[in-house]
Amino acid sequence: MDHSPGFLRLVDEARARVHEIAVTDVPRRVSAGARFFDVREDREWDASHPAGAEHLGKGVIERDIERLVPDTGAELLLMCGGGYRSAAAADALQRMGYTNVHSVAGGWRAWQAAELPVVRG
Repeated sequence: MDHSPGFLRLVDEARARVHEIAVTDVPRRVSAGARFFDVREDREWDASHPAGAEHLGKGVIERDIERLVPDTGAELLLMCGGGYRSAAAADALQRMGYTNVHSVAGGWRAWQAAELPVVRG
C-alpha cells in the first residue's frame, strides 16, 4: 500500500519512541500474560485475524483502552496490517501513560508470512 508522506513522517516519529517486537515473539509474550490487540479496521478483522488477538481498532483504542486495560503497566502488543498504524497507536498509548506497549513489526503481513495461527472470517 502506498502511504502519504505526512502519514509516513508521523509513523517514523512514532517509531522513534515505540519499541517494536518481532511477530514471532508474540505467542511467547501472550503465553506470559501480555494482551494482544489487532488495531486494524473492523472489515479487516472480520475477514481474518491472528488467533489469540483481541480487536480494538485504531479509531477507538485511545477511547476504550483504559476501560479494557486499567493497569498502565500491563504488557500490550499492538498489530495492524504492516506495522504503521500499530506504531502510531502505541505512541498514543504511551502518551496516555501506558509504559509497556510494543508494536508488532511487519503486522498482519508478517504474521501470515510466519505462518502463525489465523482465525478466518
